[in-house]
Amino acid sequence: MGAEPEDTSLAKRDSKDDGKKDEETALIKYPYPKQVFFIVSNEFCERFSYYGMRTILSLYLTDILLFSNDDAKVIYHAFTMLVYFFPVFGAMLADSLLGKFKTIFYVSIIYACGNIILAMSACPPLNFPAVAFSMVGLLLIALGSGGIKPCVSAFGGDQFKLPQQALQLTTFFSMFYFSINAGSLISTTVTPILRSDVHCFDDDSCYSLAFGVPGILMITSIVIFVLGKPLYFIRQPEGNMVIRVSKCIATALKEKSKSKEKKEHWLDHAPQTALKEKSKSKEKKEHWLDHATEIHGKQLVTDVKALLKVLLLYIPLPVFWALFDQQGTGWTFQARIMNGDIGFYTILPDQMQVINPLLILIFIPIFQYGVYPLFNKIVYPLFNKIGILKTPLKRLVTGGLLAAVAFVISAIISLALEAEMPTQPTTGIGHLRIYNTRSCELSLSVNGIEEISIESMSHYENINIEVTGEQSFDYMGGCGGEIFSDSLVVRENEALGYYFARTDSWELTEFADSSMKNDANGYPRIRTLVNGGTVDPATIDVIYYNDRGSQQESSSGNDTQPVELRPQIYTISVGNNASQVTEDLRLGGVYVLLATRNSASDYSMQLLEITPPNTIHMLLQIPQYVIITAGEIMFSITGLEFSYSQAPISMKSVLQACWLLTTAFGNLLVIIIELIQSFDRESSKFFLYCGIMVLDMVIFAFMAMRYKYVDPHRSSEIKDTPQEDSRDTNANGGIENKAFDKE
Repeated sequence: MGAEPEDTSLAKRDSKDDGKKDEETALIKYPYPKQVFFIVSNEFCERFSYYGMRTILSLYLTDILLFSNDDAKVIYHAFTMLVYFFPVFGAMLADSLLGKFKTIFYVSIIYACGNIILAMSACPPLNFPAVAFSMVGLLLIALGSGGIKPCVSAFGGDQFKLPQQALQLTTFFSMFYFSINAGSLISTTVTPILRSDVHCFDDDSCYSLAFGVPGILMITSIVIFVLGKPLYFIRQPEGNMVIRVSKCIATALKEKSKSKEKKEHWLDHAPQTALKEKSKSKEKKEHWLDHATEIHGKQLVTDVKALLKVLLLYIPLPVFWALFDQQGTGWTFQARIMNGDIGFYTILPDQMQVINPLLILIFIPIFQYGVYPLFNKIVYPLFNKIGILKTPLKRLVTGGLLAAVAFVISAIISLALEAEMPTQPTTGIGHLRIYNTRSCELSLSVNGIEEISIESMSHYENINIEVTGEQSFDYMGGCGGEIFSDSLVVRENEALGYYFARTDSWELTEFADSSMKNDANGYPRIRTLVNGGTVDPATIDVIYYNDRGSQQESSSGNDTQPVELRPQIYTISVGNNASQVTEDLRLGGVYVLLATRNSASDYSMQLLEITPPNTIHMLLQIPQYVIITAGEIMFSITGLEFSYSQAPISMKSVLQACWLLTTAFGNLLVIIIELIQSFDRESSKFFLYCGIMVLDMVIFAFMAMRYKYVDPHRSSEIKDTPQEDSRDTNANGGIENKAFDKE
């Protein structure tokens, strides 16, 4: 008994010493881990590679592989879906078998191989089957990008010692996120220029270079990553929580299907010994998940229950990503029939995608140091009074509705664009154009149509001729005192043009004469109709020079096929440079150049504008980009914040995988809609997506109203209703779930 006081004092001293050591350990200052700069640089190069390739992908599918807009959209979103589907397997591979370092290294090699194959498929001299090679390349890129996605940031986090370097870890994630958007910003600016401004292999574009540069950056990212290996702290695989959760759910479902007893949760079902089964046969389980308790333990089952409550709310979330990821398809296709001229430069359609990462980089400091403090002091209290932005789930609804508003704007722009589109021939209607390449005024009397008078170097147009099948019309004509007669044909659902190819004949030459704008890349189209006089037009050269004097295209005088050129000023030479005309060919315009040979060294020339160039400017897309980016910040960041605050710490990796899967399913939704919808007008599609988004957010709002927040300060759960004012919230208005933040 006499030793007890001494033992007590020793215990107290030991306790004090341990506490002192803990305090000293906490005060130790660790140097910033230099190896993370290899990881940040690696991420910058990888994101440059991914976004650079994806920026031009939709146009590559239509311009080079010749897919329709709808088919290109399906392929693009199938690729994006796989990119966000493979992270689940990447996480399993890293956590269960290879570890993060080896997974990043090996999968990055697959990634780089995909880039190389895609670049080679776009290289005509290699004569590879372009479609097949491109699809293989895209599959490997999706596997690589998705496979490393859950590993890189987590591997960077492993380099910090916690809790001592918690603040330094925060700065790392800021740098990491900045590098992602910096890589995206630069690549979405540069790769469209490489695609468009560089000409290779006798083409007016160079997709092989535009894909090759991202491939080089991907190889560079691997080299940078490997160089940091001597400095890395590499954890061994510790098992994957996704697999454990899957096994737990599978066990519960299996045992629930076998069990005849009524249990409140299906996870309660789990294999039990005969003795346990007998002793517990009358027990009533509270939740089906409790069926897995005997095998997987109560803690995992409890955590999975909390996880599923959050995942239930994930069901409507893919619709947001279905809208958001159409920046690379629907909005890019919209931009290429708009006017990108800003005087000193012509904006390329795929360059409009640069707005999103640019706004993200701008919004990060603004929201961090301006908007959030302002909202906390002024805006949030105001919105709290009227119930807006009061809880994370309400902010998610607001973010989704912002995406719907962005699509309303894009639909309105499409309506304006559709009003500008030239009328096309339809069932029961044919189009007719007659071009006067004579030096005299042409008069025609066409039976069943009308009396026509056409000035020299001008044209006549009738786009409303009722015809079934093919119909021939006789005509009488006069020009320069000469009288002639013949017949011409008008066909249903076709646009036909006629012109005089020679001056020693009154025969009209027929050709297909579509006024349709180039919906592949928006480039202007021009055809040259040459009247060779007494010379065969086939012997007359037509050459197109750009504003630097470089030859861009050439054709013969009897070639009535339109030529596609980049929008700029061209000098068009006819007859071995005998005569020239300089014209500004603008985005979306359809032109016809009439040329009549007066002598070997003289041609009369006149440019006709059949379809006006695009007048609605691309910059009008900025509001929809701003709104959907604001929606992204409110939706994505709040969604992750909500998920992490409401789920146990053990489930955070699972939630990360499931969050990425919402993007995958969003892209799958686009594929399904594009395959089943039958809208001819792009505006109708945008309104459809808007309507789906609004309906989805209404459903989500009702689900949110029934959701009960996990509150660490109370034993009860709190509904997402206006009676939540007394709840403790963090600085951003979300629930600070400290119970689940404990390591």
